Amino acid sequence: MKVTGPSGTTSTPSSRTSRTSGGGFSLPSGGASGPGAASAASAAGGVAGVSALMALQGVEDATERRRRAMRRGGGLLDRLDELKLMMLAGQDGVGVLNTLARAVREERPDCADPGLDAVLDQIDLRAAVELAKADMRRSL
Repeated sequence: MKVTGPSGTTSTPSSRTSRTSGGGFSLPSGGASGPGAASAASAAGGVAGVSALMALQGVEDATERRRRAMRRGGGLLDRLDELKLMMLAGQDGVGVLNTLARAVREERPDCADPGLDAVLDQIDLRAAVELAKADMRRSL
């Protein structure tokens, strides 16, 4: 085997003992050795890599938060529209009220747009009013 170094000279090891006598790789004498230790170390490294990827995927940008906030507001408006149609048809709309209550309890994404926040506040208020009116009708 011919090895060319940075200066262009070639060197070949004379024997295996001269290679191992230097400051090369060595295992600690008191630690765990064998294939089990190597697999445990690689498994820990793999878990750390996967958790880092999961953390990166969990980070959402402002446009994603805005999109989620708009989706939540649109869903609340859809439930309010369903409730209106049920009431106009003379039905009680208990299922729609339960769905509306669940949607109101969902955490609202924080978006940096004050105009969108104002509209979402009005939608939340309207849904809360409808839920309070339904509670008053039940108690009578």
